[in-house]
Amino acid sequence: MPKMKSRRSAVKRFKVTGTGKVRRRQSCGKHLATCKTTKRKRQLRKELPVHETDAARVRKMIAS
Repeated sequence: MPKMKSRRSAVKRFKVTGTGKVRRRQSCGKHLATCKTTKRKRQLRKELPVHETDAARVRKMIAS
């Protein structure tokens, strides 16, 4: 049997923390940044946990 491959796009977008939570980046952080306030850009830098309804699906995609 061939090895199971992880989805490379998901591996680049998500990380699993030490406690097992899946983290993701926020959208709207890069494009057209000049019209956004400094506070908004600073808050968009933080990573957030993936919603629990999607976490199992994401874990399945990044499992190799």
